[in-house]
Amino acid sequence: MSLSSLSVVVVTWNSAGYIHRCIESLERQSITNRELIVVDNGSTDDTVDYLKKKRGGSIDRLILNERNIGFAGANNQGLQQSQGEYIALLNSDAIAEPQWLEEMLRVANEHPGIGMVACKILTDQDPTLIDGTGMNIYPDGMSRARGRLEKDEGQYDRQEEVLLPSGCAALYRKSMLDRIGHFDDDFFAYCEDIDLGLRARLAGWSCVYAPRARVRHIYSGGDRGVSTMKALNVERNHVWVAVKNFPLRLLIAAPLYSGWRWLHQAGSLLKGTGMGGRFISEHSSSRLLLIFIRAYVEALGKLPVMLMKRRRVQGQRKLTYREFRNLLDRFRISIEELTERA
Repeated sequence: MSLSSLSVVVVTWNSAGYIHRCIESLERQSITNRELIVVDNGSTDDTVDYLKKKRGGSIDRLILNERNIGFAGANNQGLQQSQGEYIALLNSDAIAEPQWLEEMLRVANEHPGIGMVACKILTDQDPTLIDGTGMNIYPDGMSRARGRLEKDEGQYDRQEEVLLPSGCAALYRKSMLDRIGHFDDDFFAYCEDIDLGLRARLAGWSCVYAPRARVRHIYSGGDRGVSTMKALNVERNHVWVAVKNFPLRLLIAAPLYSGWRWLHQAGSLLKGTGMGGRFISEHSSSRLLLIFIRAYVEALGKLPVMLMKRRRVQGQRKLTYREFRNLLDRFRISIEELTERA
């Protein structure tokens, strides 16, 4: 395989505590003839010093931003610079096992029609626990990693189709990205991988899960606990996911599903369970309410922009309404799992 066959993109932001583990894991890959592009999002710690020492060695190209332009925007910079036929993304707080790239490439080459490959992501704190094995979705656009925090007992060791990969660790076919576009910069961070994956599915591309491609993830390592920014962006961005990608009948029904989700989340807040319970324990219920209001003000404020983007997305659609609905039903997440689990 030539150097240009595979590119790897890593985005960093104040990652000094763990970026060395990520880069070292890429240095230990069984596939060595790849290009590594690192994009730093205006780090103010020692991240850049470490990256500069690696530039010209394991890092082939280093892009240094003066400010944080978001996970989506920084990854887009890396994607635009990538020369590979395939492009792998790896979070700066993820550590890839030596066969990670080789296994994902093997699966991609076995299935010429697929555009995405998902892998097995384990928690770094306890590698017997699953962080995710692809993404599932709720009918209002919210998503959750398949198998999140389940004990890894081989239940996800089968190579199979999944809805789409987590942007934490994924492989994309460059020809697919050239057709459907890259991440949506307006998302800034969170749910941008869901949006891209659904755009790809609508355009007729599929995703396969490679169980022997494994990474360990320091979950929300860049956020330090339950992040207010994450809560805001997830609640806002899932609306844009639905607006851009859902067929009209599903889009009209999405607010009803959101209302049902909010009722369940209110119950989980009272019980102190789920991510909402964690958020209140670290912040407050009033803070959560303010974030909720702000999220929908921002979501509605950019609705005209998202409707214009919807036109382009739907213009590339190859799946019928029934095919897309069946796809979402196959990979649907339950309301209990979405609201009750951390």
